[in-house]
Amino acid sequence: MAESNSPKTDVKTVKSRIAGFVMGKAGAGDASPNRIILLRDTSGNGTVDTRTVFLDHLYSPFGMALIGNDLYVANANEIVRFSYHDGDTQIKTPGTKVVDLPAGYNHHWTKNLLASPDGSFLYVTIGSNSNVADNGMEVEEGRARIDKLDLSTGKLTPYATGLRNPNGLAFEPDSGALWVVVNERDEIGSDLVPDYITAVKEGAFYGWPYSYYGQHVDSRVSPQRPDLVAQAVVPDYAVGAHTASIGIAFSHDATQLPDAWRHGLFVAQHGSWNRRPKSGYKVIYVPFADGQPAGMPIDVLTGFLTSDEAHVHGRPVGLALDRSGALLVADDVGNVVWRVTGQNP
Repeated sequence: MAESNSPKTDVKTVKSRIAGFVMGKAGAGDASPNRIILLRDTSGNGTVDTRTVFLDHLYSPFGMALIGNDLYVANANEIVRFSYHDGDTQIKTPGTKVVDLPAGYNHHWTKNLLASPDGSFLYVTIGSNSNVADNGMEVEEGRARIDKLDLSTGKLTPYATGLRNPNGLAFEPDSGALWVVVNERDEIGSDLVPDYITAVKEGAFYGWPYSYYGQHVDSRVSPQRPDLVAQAVVPDYAVGAHTASIGIAFSHDATQLPDAWRHGLFVAQHGSWNRRPKSGYKVIYVPFADGQPAGMPIDVLTGFLTSDEAHVHGRPVGLALDRSGALLVADDVGNVVWRVTGQNP
């Protein structure tokens, strides 16, 4: 599990300082520990009994992918490969840089990783530098997209673009399609623009910064690009405006949860910082049928936000299923990993 936070290299404006203050009040302002912690349940009883610092001296790490004996870690500025062997509790040998990633200013600093099923490629999420190209398109070069890294050549190429802040990645088990959750833009109202989950079409453009949810033009962006707006793909499913949905996990192997939650997608919603009333601060389940969303979202894990919205007890971030089929939820305000199980009604 990554213990991490922003590298604090964002552009310093009045707006960014206000946003930093508000997010700090929600528990998001701590300095980055820059390490990966290993948590193990050696007895199989659902409780961690081994906790070690697995990797240290990183740079705002976020995504990880294990392929054979190679552990890939996405820092805010690069992907690094480390040698790993089953049973290791700590890695002390230096890593090898695989490829640089867009860094410098890091308004959206998290870089996530997902290995292709055959282990030949890594899919890499790279968020935008700003809300809607506020600092010019020059500093957005190589950002707001998903890249594909060929591990045999080290070549990094665009896979899909126009994604403001893509985060969680997962393959849908029935279709094999790559899915992503994306945080959309701010400052055009409490109900716009919804964050979304979508199957990722290779070569597709999803609108940012020129439009949202297909061809809805964002007039704040200059110069306009009607040629790109005409190409913008409509995402598959909205998960609410400003929910800051970050982690996703398909539920097919969630054998410790009710059968009704076994054919869909879990989504961790970190929670809004600039919306009234607040949104997110929970884990939801989106039912699927034939490889596509097929119904309204269902609350799975709540209680992180008090009813008067005065206190935040936690903010869900990462999701995974353990070997027993329970859902694991990383909470970066409560500093807890929750293990969620349930019985059939």
